Amino acid sequence: MLVKTQQKFYTPDEYRQLEETAEFKNEYRDGEIVQMTGGSINHSRIIRNLSRILGNSIEGTAFELFHGDLRLWIPQYRRGTYPDVMAIEGAPVFTEGRNDEILNPIMIVEVLSKSTQGFDREDKFRFYRSIPQFREYVLFSQSEFLVEQYIKTDSNQWLFQEYKGEAAIISFTSVEVQISASAIYNKVVFETEEIEVQE
Repeated sequence: MLVKTQQKFYTPDEYRQLEETAEFKNEYRDGEIVQMTGGSINHSRIIRNLSRILGNSIEGTAFELFHGDLRLWIPQYRRGTYPDVMAIEGAPVFTEGRNDEILNPIMIVEVLSKSTQGFDREDKFRFYRSIPQFREYVLFSQSEFLVEQYIKTDSNQWLFQEYKGEAAIISFTSVEVQISASAIYNKVVFETEEIEVQE
């Protein structure tokens, strides 16, 4: 006989309280707390390069850049998550009574991994689209020079743009910055050989 294990569901406030002392970052998924996995060295290099170049480029403008340590709350879907990079315009809007959870990114960047790329492209993008200020979504591959970009138009349509190759110039339209793929992928080593299985 199969016995169903009772699963604990958490309120958003319980989740937030647990996150304050958690050793690892966790996402909140409408009652469920899911531990986030660690990133690869390529993931770290892409985020480092992008944060440095983009951060310097928007210095002195109305835009501000944040990366993985700041939580994003998505009220419509009761989701708490930590995007790889977020940009806001003007002052950050926080969840009431907090200073560690923002609500108003205009741009979100995610570095894709094999285990999360389907979720990042589909459900997570759907959740992000419920944010009124959100208008640009950029996805970076870790395994090749490949960038996927979605830009929201004034008529609320999402346009897709793909950048391929080391010479590509990525236009981050929401923050009005252009950066070469070669700069963002600096020191990233793509794995091209299959791992041999020893018998």
